[in-house]
Amino acid sequence: MAKQALNTEEREQLLKPLLDKGWSMDNSGRDAIVKQFKFKDFNEAFSFMTQVALKADKMDHHPEWFNCYNRVDITLSSHDVNGLSQRDIRLASAIETYFSRFIK
Repeated sequence: MAKQALNTEEREQLLKPLLDKGWSMDNSGRDAIVKQFKFKDFNEAFSFMTQVALKADKMDHHPEWFNCYNRVDITLSSHDVNGLSQRDIRLASAIETYFSRFIK
């Protein structure tokens, strides 16, 4: 698959399910999506981050994130296309799957 930024049609189709799950466009002007995840404690947050890190590594993706105790803030954007790509959509979807395992 060629590495390229999402076109208008792809954005409308692929971003909607993520926006419905709480992802939002980065408000700093970057072409990126962001979401904050909250967990019961640090162990859950770190377990989640480990799962995401292993998946991201397999995808050759490098999410930007911040962790403080039970909170994980994630920003996704593909640096090689200077914006959102299908790789970001795939990783965000995987992140949602991993997060759903922690919801009680």
